Amino acid sequence: YQALKRAGVYRLMQPPGPIFPSPAVVRPEIVPPRTVLEADDPVRARVRTLLDGRTTIFGAVVAPLDFTASAPLSHWTAYDRGLPDGRDIRFAWEPARFGWAGDLVRVFTANRDARLPAFLAGKWAEFIRDNPPYRGPHWASGQEVALRLIHLVFADAALGGAIPGMAQVIAVHAARIPPTLLYARAQDNNHLLSEAAGLFTAAVALPDHPRAAGWRRLGWRTFNRAVLAQFTPAGEYTQHSANYHRLALQLAAWTDFTARGAGLAFPQETADRLAAATRWLLALCDPDTGRVPNLGPNDGAQLLPLTSLPHEDFRPLLQAAGRRFLGSAAFEPGPWDETGDWLGAGSPLREMAAPDAPQAGMLRLDHPALPSRAFLRAAAFEGRPGHADQLHVDLWFGSLNVALDPGTYSYNAAPPWDNALQSAHHHNTITIDGLDQMTRAGRFRYVDRAQAVVLETGPARAAAEHDGYRKLGLIHRRTVEAVPGGWRVADRIEGRAGSRRVRLHWLLPDWPWQVEGACLILRGPDALLTLEIAFPEGLPPEIALARAGKALLGPPPPPTMGWHSPTYGVKEPALSFAMTILAEPPVLIESWWRFRENGP
Repeated sequence: YQALKRAGVYRLMQPPGPIFPSPAVVRPEIVPPRTVLEADDPVRARVRTLLDGRTTIFGAVVAPLDFTASAPLSHWTAYDRGLPDGRDIRFAWEPARFGWAGDLVRVFTANRDARLPAFLAGKWAEFIRDNPPYRGPHWASGQEVALRLIHLVFADAALGGAIPGMAQVIAVHAARIPPTLLYARAQDNNHLLSEAAGLFTAAVALPDHPRAAGWRRLGWRTFNRAVLAQFTPAGEYTQHSANYHRLALQLAAWTDFTARGAGLAFPQETADRLAAATRWLLALCDPDTGRVPNLGPNDGAQLLPLTSLPHEDFRPLLQAAGRRFLGSAAFEPGPWDETGDWLGAGSPLREMAAPDAPQAGMLRLDHPALPSRAFLRAAAFEGRPGHADQLHVDLWFGSLNVALDPGTYSYNAAPPWDNALQSAHHHNTITIDGLDQMTRAGRFRYVDRAQAVVLETGPARAAAEHDGYRKLGLIHRRTVEAVPGGWRVADRIEGRAGSRRVRLHWLLPDWPWQVEGACLILRGPDALLTLEIAFPEGLPPEIALARAGKALLGPPPPPTMGWHSPTYGVKEPALSFAMTILAEPPVLIESWWRFRENGP
């Protein structure tokens, strides 16, 4: 890919000219669900914001609905590493994916406001005027092109053919994808699934196009192969990310919907893998809020989020995927049904899909006496890990996430925020001698992969170890078990003799706190949390407590410490509680978590 780009091959790409006669567009048959939008439904407010020229991206950030780029525009190859001015390109790309068009569709279905199809048509006209084919940053990524294509095909069909010249719109997007598909194959992640789904969508929508047969074969074959390569038989996703797992299943649900409309169905092996993937993600989901641990890289991406529920609620996707790939509902009927209804997933069945636990790569434990669950991260990496998070523990009390995964915040911000939260230092785990578990090689890549081995699993107790400190001759072993009133997390460092600085870190909610020796007390909504750390006798710890990059106790922290990013582009203050000892292996450190409902 790089060789072709540097040789100027891609700069010779020309957009396809007008097709004469222009092939008819075969629009997907979209049957609007019988969902009633109440007057206070948040989608109505989002559409009013759209009409005012703004949109919500990543579920939380309000941004201008603006597609212009710095002039004069260059060929897309000038932007494939970002914007010339250094801004995070994700903030430019997200509005240009046209994912917001789903909100127009949902409100139009409810009130038939003629302004909304006209608004979509006008925004497309603005986009293509300011970003002629293959020029500017919005053509730099085949994935961005594919996601925009899917959203436009869906919205145009649901709004009754709102976009003039739709055949040419589809053709110009589809023709952009195949030349750089080798880059997506090298990534072998959600990029490849997106581009394959986009090609297949274009072929089904333009069956009489001269290239349609090739697009269809390439897209269908590539998508099925990618599902088998990217999801393990146990259902874990190659990117080790809850958000990318959701995006991959959203792409699968759309592709299945499109294929069925064209008289195709996934091969049995693909269907089995998608069923396993649905079960894997379902096991992480809190049924009361739809939230899951903020596992791995999170760029806030979604496909066709046709729901009024919050961005962090995974139930709309899991309900649709359950109905499509498990043949049974994941949850009782509720507002999370709408996404599946739009995609023709069939009526929810009364029998429920039982989540499997524990899960490969993310062991789930349920407390037998408390409304609490723990997740122990123990991955056998085959692809490229995005976070150094081996033996991270995510802890929940009811619907409160009390031991947090830091998230991502930004891939492309200026240092120190260039994907800084990926390191083990920010996760709930042990680090030794100030070293990360793996070697960071760029913003998105770790080498010298730390591999975990599961030693014990059960409904309320699990143990695993990882070899990320093998160069030091050390092994980190962690046991998580339910105890009366809470949880015990035991960390043991074994191996080569010699004094080591062993640091234990916990990322906690930004609640009122007090520290008494090695005990931290947090007073949260409806809960009192006590975290007490037990160290080997005679080894007093160095205690550090930080919030939002500032020290509350101990020495000044790095500016990235004490933050939690629930979605891309957002960071919120959190409490970073770290204790460090100088000790010689073997070393045992115990974290005792105690919960009490309704405060003291």
